[in-house]
Amino acid sequence: MREPILITEKLKVGYDKRPVVEDIALLAEPGRVLCLIGPNGAGKSTILKTLIRQLPPLSGVILLEGRNLNELQVKELARSSAAVLTGRPEPELMRCEEVVAAGRYPYTGRLGILSQEDKRTVRESMEQVGITSLIGQDFSRISDGQRQRVLLARAICQEPRLLILDEPTSFLDIRHKLEFLTLLRRLVRERQLAVVMSMHELDLAQKFSDTLLCIREGKIDRCGPPEQIFAGDYIMRLYGMEQGSYDGLLAAAEPPAVPGEPEAFVIGGGGSGIALYHRLQRQGVAFAVGVLPENDLDVPTARALAARLFTSPAFEPVSREAVEEARKTLCSCKDVYCPVESFGSMTAENRKLLDCACERGLLRIDAFSNEKQMAERS
Repeated sequence: MREPILITEKLKVGYDKRPVVEDIALLAEPGRVLCLIGPNGAGKSTILKTLIRQLPPLSGVILLEGRNLNELQVKELARSSAAVLTGRPEPELMRCEEVVAAGRYPYTGRLGILSQEDKRTVRESMEQVGITSLIGQDFSRISDGQRQRVLLARAICQEPRLLILDEPTSFLDIRHKLEFLTLLRRLVRERQLAVVMSMHELDLAQKFSDTLLCIREGKIDRCGPPEQIFAGDYIMRLYGMEQGSYDGLLAAAEPPAVPGEPEAFVIGGGGSGIALYHRLQRQGVAFAVGVLPENDLDVPTARALAARLFTSPAFEPVSREAVEEARKTLCSCKDVYCPVESFGSMTAENRKLLDCACERGLLRIDAFSNEKQMAERS
């Protein structure tokens, strides 16, 4: 393990002597991303603002490269750490290159005149984040995704060891979120930056972070790698979820199942039924699903949304007994859907469910029904 760039010990943060989060112990290491997650108002931004000295700590110690944060001069702090905070900055009458160049001022004299070396660093920073085409453009007239890249270029132009990011993808669409975070990971790896950031997009936090710091009810509730934090139902407890569910393995939130006895039955599997399950839930239709092997792609969504789910052990053929139980529920439903394309050796018994639906006239033909199955029975 390399020497941490940032260490906090028994840190307490808040406003006007009122604590928001207490007893904060964190390590920011080179080449790694530490991500803060937790409910709105938990104190993530308060911690980050304290780490960049926008807010004074209420108590405790913050060490940046072994030195007390409060003892650093402004330029010393700016040379060691840089920040990209939440919000839409509107520098007046500034071109993108000038915004990036602001990152060099910790290294210039009182007049802020850039040397040739400074100008070269500005250009290299813009090249690294892929924004050389924006050099002469007005910062106020570019897209949110481009702005985030410009601000990231300004931050790395400071040549920091530590980068602080507060919800850096908040204003970005999915394409630009992925591009920005992929770029960030590359810079972390190539420059051996230590990153501390906050995020609300849990699926992205899970995929792009090395360590997650979970904040709840004024304290650090848990800290660890994503595979530990997203195990089981911890995320639901962290956010106090009372509606719906959250699958930590897939990093996916689902709405609550429609209550009541099933009105529809879905013979799904292999991912074929997922879109249909969501449609039925949106329409307020309680439905049953079966029979699915426990390791089937449909299972996580069906378990979250179905009023009743019939499963069988993984890697074993669906049993006649399981199909018979499912058939009883199918016969009590008004509609049956079969989006699955074909039945393999493990799910061959499910053909009996399809035959039963056809015999009773329950099978519905729509966009989610499999045309091949319908043709075979026409």
